[in-house]
Amino acid sequence: MSSLIPWDPFTAVEPLTSAMDRLFRDSLVPTRRRGLFGLDTAMDMYETDDAVVVKLSVPGVKPEDVQVSVVGDTLTIRGEVKSEEKVENGRYFVREMARGQFARSVTLPAQVETDKAKAEFEHGVLTIELPKAAEAKAKVIKVKSK
Repeated sequence: MSSLIPWDPFTAVEPLTSAMDRLFRDSLVPTRRRGLFGLDTAMDMYETDDAVVVKLSVPGVKPEDVQVSVVGDTLTIRGEVKSEEKVENGRYFVREMARGQFARSVTLPAQVETDKAKAEFEHGVLTIELPKAAEAKAKVIKVKSK
């Protein structure tokens, strides 16, 4: 008895296509942004009329273990989460706290005055405020009628 459904050569490829889709979705697309050395360093960046503000989540980092630099229009933040605790007479059951170095670089959306920049830590969040250069600030031009 013959089938009334015509043979489609692409039906054999569909499982492979689904597997490739899963591979790209699950393996290659990160669900969270990771820094250069693998530590999770979530970042927010926004601008106001006068400044560009960057906030970086770096719990467990001491201010002296962070370096902030601006070269051209690129802001780079480097640091290290140091492990100070050692268990002498015991063993770990779970050890998930991140340790090691991190680095994040981001292109700034406007020209900034680096000599007037401010950086401070509060509750594990590094906040960097970079004042905009005079040329980068929006200028309002009033329109007059005749």
